[in-house]
Amino acid sequence: MVGSGIFALPALLFAAAGTFSPYALMLFACFYGCVMAVIAKLSTIFRQSGGAQLYAQHAFGPLAGFQAGWLALATNMIGASANFHVLMAYLAALFPVFADPFLKLAAIAVLIALFTAISISGTTRSVGAIKLGTILKLSPLLLLCIFGFAQNGFPTEVSLPVFSEFEAIALLLAFAFSGADVAIAAAGETKNPRQTLMRAIFLNLAGIAIFYALVMWAYIAIAPDPSNVDTPLAAAAEKVMGPAGILMISIAAIFSVATFQLNVFVAIPRIAYGMARRGLMPHPLAYVSPRFQTPVGAIAFYGAVVAILALSGTFTLLATLMVSVEQILFTSSIAALIVMWRRNDAGLRESMDARWLVIIPIAILFVVWLFSQVPWSTVIPTLAFVAVGFVFYAISRRSAVAQDGIELPEGRA
Repeated sequence: MVGSGIFALPALLFAAAGTFSPYALMLFACFYGCVMAVIAKLSTIFRQSGGAQLYAQHAFGPLAGFQAGWLALATNMIGASANFHVLMAYLAALFPVFADPFLKLAAIAVLIALFTAISISGTTRSVGAIKLGTILKLSPLLLLCIFGFAQNGFPTEVSLPVFSEFEAIALLLAFAFSGADVAIAAAGETKNPRQTLMRAIFLNLAGIAIFYALVMWAYIAIAPDPSNVDTPLAAAAEKVMGPAGILMISIAAIFSVATFQLNVFVAIPRIAYGMARRGLMPHPLAYVSPRFQTPVGAIAFYGAVVAILALSGTFTLLATLMVSVEQILFTSSIAALIVMWRRNDAGLRESMDARWLVIIPIAILFVVWLFSQVPWSTVIPTLAFVAVGFVFYAISRRSAVAQDGIELPEGRA
């Protein structure tokens, strides 16, 4: 979840919501949590990789499942491509040599090859690298909070914002919280996924909401120049720690984006792997390395496409679709849960109590509200993505071999 968003969020959120900003973050997380509750509930039923793609395929059939997987893969590959350019911008700020266009592209190619190799080398090794990167990206931000509170105290003043101003940054908030459910893509390689993933989703969301709020309180306490909207945390760190603060936040941003990239290189190819196993994508994508026990075909495919997009630079316009497509996937998961409840798949009716009469309507209204914030300019590109998906579906089915069905708990039809 913690990628590049938190480094741009504080100044814009403070301009929109003022001293209410930390509470706005936690309130947004509560509504977002209703959507995550749907995802978490679905994760307790399935034990295969795929996430929203798997849920859509089970509830609505192969074509809907393919479209969900295609949209998730395409937008994630585009986003990963864009983030390599963001990562190089941070690196160039510290090491100007990377501002050279040729060296920049060469470094991007090396990084993509490195992340692909780490992902292929074994899931345990990849998760270990993610753990290290997480410590390196969160520690400087926590240090900034400690220095900010130590020098300026904890802010206690709160004033309610104008809703229309807060609404204007809804998509930025959605982007900052996106990724809470990314672990479900690799459910097939998780121990006890039906228990582990639900805990992971809610602990992740709650922990990050509190963390974001702390960063926001520290920003308010430090009160840097509010006109610095591009690098607000660097401005805050400079005010309390001097030039060393700028260096610290720049390093944190580099590790933050890099760790985010490694996360997607580990998790997202599992969507393609799951689709290939279930006969929706070409069979080579289902190949698993006998040595490393990782889906090397899907990971190599993912890395190759990201490399082509990142080195060509054609992704810029399409990167704005990410939040819009995420809402489409959330919608498909909510609809899948409702359909599965009506069919009583895996005994859902007995396991869902009256709380869901509140959770599901809030999740639907929240997704509709976020859809309303998406600019109309994304409609045509999104429809184009769907149209391309139909073509790829027809092509992929010709070279696909179904190795797996969709497994539900035994004895719970």
